[in-house]
This record gives sequence, C-alpha cells and structure tokens, in this order.
Amino acid sequence: MEAKKILLIEDNPEMRENTAEILELANYKVMTAENGKEGVHLTSEFKPDLIICDIMMPELDGYGVLHLLSKDEHTAHIPFIFLTAKAEKDDYRKGMTMGADDYLTKPYDDVELLNIVEMRLKKSERLKRQFERSAKGLDQFIEEAKSFDLIAKLAEDKKVKTLRKKETIYTEGSFPSSVFFLQKGKVKAYKSNGSGKEYITDLFKEGDFFGYIDLLQGEPYQESAIALEEAEVSIIPKDDFFNLLQGNREVSSKFIRMLSNEIKDREERLLHLAYNSVRKRVAQALVTLVQRYQEDKAKPFSMSITREDIASMVGTATETVIRTLSDFKEERLIDMKGSLITVFEYEKLVRMRN
Repeated sequence: MEAKKILLIEDNPEMRENTAEILELANYKVMTAENGKEGVHLTSEFKPDLIICDIMMPELDGYGVLHLLSKDEHTAHIPFIFLTAKAEKDDYRKGMTMGADDYLTKPYDDVELLNIVEMRLKKSERLKRQFERSAKGLDQFIEEAKSFDLIAKLAEDKKVKTLRKKETIYTEGSFPSSVFFLQKGKVKAYKSNGSGKEYITDLFKEGDFFGYIDLLQGEPYQESAIALEEAEVSIIPKDDFFNLLQGNREVSSKFIRMLSNEIKDREERLLHLAYNSVRKRVAQALVTLVQRYQEDKAKPFSMSITREDIASMVGTATETVIRTLSDFKEERLIDMKGSLITVFEYEKLVRMRN
C-alpha cells in the first residue's frame, strides 16, 4: 500500500524537523515548507493527502493558507490540521469556522500527533468513496455524514415525494427552500421565454442531486423542473444542506466539483446550439439521452420522450425534429413507435457530420 503523503508547513526549523521525523517514522511520506507561500505552491506539486500547518508564520499565515486552498476545487478537499502555540478559544473557533478539520496545540507529543493524523486520514478516505448512485447510496452518504457529526438531522428530515409524469417539482421564479435527490425516474429542467417556448437546460437521472445552484446563489430558480415519467425525489431542507456543506470541506468540495462539471456541460451545449446544424443537434440530443440514461453504450437504448421535448433540447421547431428523426429512421440509426425512440447506432450519431 502506498504511503500517505503529508505536507508540513512550519516556520520553526526545530519544530519542523522533529514533527517531520515523527511522521516519517510512522511511514508517512513527508514534504516540508518553511512558510505559507511555499506551502501553497508545494500543495499543487506534492498533492498531499493531509496538510499540517502552523498558524503564526511570516509572509502568509495559516489562515491565509487555508483560505487560498479552500478556494481551489483541486485542494479544497484536503484535510487541514492547524498547529498553534496558543490555546485561546477564539483562535480555535476562527480556524474551525474557516473550514479546518482539526487543531493541535503546541507542545504536543508524538502520540497526539499520530492519533489526530490517522483519524483525519481515515475520515477523509470514508468520504472519498464513490457511493452507489441510488436511494441506498444516498442513505449511505447520509450515514457517513452522520458519522462525522455533521448533521444527524439530515436523515431524519429526509422526505420522499412520489411524482406523476409531467408533475412540476419547482418553477422558474420561485425561491428555493430545498435540494433534491432523484431516487427513481427521469426529470428535466427547462427555461421558458415570453411566448412560452421551452429550452431544456438539463436532464437528471437516478442518483443526481439537482436544484442546488440557485440555492447556493441565494436567487430565485432560473429554470423549472418537471418529471418526465413517474419519479421519486428525496427533499433535503435548505438549512440541513448548508450545514452539510459548511460542516466538512470534503463534502463541500464534492458539490464544487459537481457545480463546475455542470457549468462546463452547459457551456458545451450552448456552443453546439450556436454552431451545429439541426441534423447534428438532433443527433447530439439523442447521444445525450444515451449518455445520461444508459451505461452500456453498445446496447440499443429506448426511451419514451415527446418530439416537443427533443425540440426543446435542440432549440428548433417540433416539425423540424420530426422530419430529422424520420430521416434517421430511414437510415436505420433509430426506430420509433409512438413516443418510444430506440437508438441502434450510437457511435454513428456521435460521429454525425455537421
């Protein structure tokens, strides 16, 4: 098993050497930095599993180091332990409020140091697991959060709502009060213009969180969400969601990564909408459905979806979509029976020329 990597940021040479020696004797791979600026630079190169950082340092203190690393999605998840010669409660409170995972007061012995390092690494590993994207997976995720003493109330308040096909979950312009987790079924998010024409902005599958972007921004919903078929949605109250994010940097970093991936996906779809032909855009819409709702791309994929919804994904008239789908059927790329569309040639649709 590969040794865990620890970055030690400490300006006192004697303390730095002694602490590094203790960690190395415990079979950790240690990199040291003598000030905060050097520590921030080394973090991106060394990619540590845990950071131990002194608070009182010249140039950039420990609070500054934590602030900078917390702003970067690649480093925000790294467990962070503060070292300080002070034991005042105000210092402790400030560090933990900023997102530090733990606190070690000087002088400390080797047992204290190794215990706190081992505990934080174990907790970090548990939250790094990729949980099954299902109702069972959500329960497991919540149980992990509970074991971190984050929010035991989250599991208690989890409400599951059963939705009928075309039932609305939230509407554009209303104010968010919850985050949603899709346990079963399919959901679309869409925006409407002044004449009521829809543009589908996202599609959600089992295991997806949704409705959290506007909640994080503190703004009304910028889109509506509706069930494409019978669905089950877990509703996580706003306060519990924020407690979860603020209670642990590992959990918050997961949502930062989800948020950044969602923004990238939307930017890519807008580029396709702007520059691709209608034929290419219809092919891309079908590719998106396969990618979102089926893992094995080699197998035929079937889904009931209205031509209006496909037109809303493509950004064109329903009649144009109907003609293009008929062309695809003649070319034996797909088959259609009522609202049921079956994709046979996924790779050919991916490679469709513009």
